[in-house]
Amino acid sequence: MKLSEFDFNLPKNLIAQKPASPRDACRLMILNCEKKIIRHDRFYNLEKYLRPGDVLVLNNSKVLPARLMGKKETGGKVEILLLKQISSASWQCLIGFVPVVKQVGLKINFGYGLGGVIVKRMGDIAVIKFNLGGAKLMEQILKIGHPPTPPYIKRLAKSAEYQTVFAGKLGSVAAPTAGMHFTKKLLAKLKKIGVQSEYVTLHVGLGTFQSVKENDITKHKIHSEYFELDKKTAARLNIAKRAGCRVIACGTTTVRVLEHCSELFPERSVAKSKGFRQVEIIIKARSGETNIFIYPSYKFKFVDALITNFHVPKSTLIMLVAAFAGKKIMDEAYQIAIEKRYRFYSFGDAMLIL
Repeated sequence: MKLSEFDFNLPKNLIAQKPASPRDACRLMILNCEKKIIRHDRFYNLEKYLRPGDVLVLNNSKVLPARLMGKKETGGKVEILLLKQISSASWQCLIGFVPVVKQVGLKINFGYGLGGVIVKRMGDIAVIKFNLGGAKLMEQILKIGHPPTPPYIKRLAKSAEYQTVFAGKLGSVAAPTAGMHFTKKLLAKLKKIGVQSEYVTLHVGLGTFQSVKENDITKHKIHSEYFELDKKTAARLNIAKRAGCRVIACGTTTVRVLEHCSELFPERSVAKSKGFRQVEIIIKARSGETNIFIYPSYKFKFVDALITNFHVPKSTLIMLVAAFAGKKIMDEAYQIAIEKRYRFYSFGDAMLIL
């Protein structure tokens, strides 16, 4: 498929600059793919569209204050976005306000005793080596770092705004934004009606938010991101799946973990329906790096429904949504969202795809 097929014109005033307050007061578009029906509601009414036995899977990654402001030796401003730690004192990063040809060897002073030097570039990213390492380095990052909100958000967001209420494992450099619509009250309400909540981890990095540049999207390579799915969670998910319960993924990052860890086991297929052997699908506990890229033609194995935001054009995120909902109905939904003035991107409104 061509990259241009995932482009659309979005009025700038529909790019949300701050979250809804309270966060579950955002709008919710309900997209029923089977019936080809689109409905409109508020996120705090999510329970109307879920049912007892449903399994809601969320990404519990916690956002690191990965945006660091510093100065060159000449006094000029430098901004870096930390991406991934590769040693005790070294991180992959993106650099702002400095031409690529002048980055290697650049010394940066971040204040509070923290400094670093750009030691090399690797494709789109650079590597910075700090003068501190380990716990001392992390302590300083947490002290002086800023929320790594995307460049289309023109205000300095508060740390709590750019974090889910269930965030637990520090490591993301961008928020798993679909989860930001949940409040503790809403999660408790869903539990009360019999919705089971489970948690996986994917530390959001360049693989999620890097723009696609290849005209043939199949040639795009996603940067790997760290994920975790533990044994107890995998066991509960398999029990629910075998019982016929719906697995509802909150966010594209959660989808990628579940699909990466899912496997087909035809050799275990014993039941028959309409003369065909039923293939058993199970999920395995795993941790490590994933660069799974989901776009139209992908056959989903484990996920039955999806909660997601309205995404940036030409992104891997919108391609995943198109693969899940179907390109035609997704295009229609996005056009309706623009006409009805839904709020887009990280702090925007939500969509439930059934």
